[in-house]
Amino acid sequence: MSIDPPGFELPLRLFLGFRVLIDDLHAELARQGHPHSRPMHGFVLQAIGAEGTTAVDLGRTLGVSKQAAGKTIDTLERLGYVERARDARDTRRKIVRLTPAGVDLLARSARVFDDLRARWAAIIGPERLRELEADLRRVTPADVFRLDVPGWFGSS
Repeated sequence: MSIDPPGFELPLRLFLGFRVLIDDLHAELARQGHPHSRPMHGFVLQAIGAEGTTAVDLGRTLGVSKQAAGKTIDTLERLGYVERARDARDTRRKIVRLTPAGVDLLARSARVFDDLRARWAAIIGPERLRELEADLRRVTPADVFRLDVPGWFGSS
């Protein structure tokens, strides 16, 4: 007879799985020339996107204040992942854009995530991994690119 684990273990195991993937991602990114990349940077670079954004819009997307978004932009600018420029459509606005290094970081991250997924498939089997992913799709919202994680963690 198998006994179900306590309910609190499920969120902890899901979080640990996330943490393992993110830690492995950043270890590999460091080996590939991005030693200063941090987990938060990926959320921010995704939120900035190919078209760029303003600090106000970035803060709104991430669920943080304009000041918090500005500090993160400052950090990413120092690291060479983003740049600030005047908006060509409205020169009063400053737009934040990805630099080639920021684009490279996102592209490398996507490839590393594919490799990590393949590693998990090798451990638990490709069919079990597909089933796990399908089950998670059933119990989570459809919007997988919800980027307000920084604000959500901060408001908890």
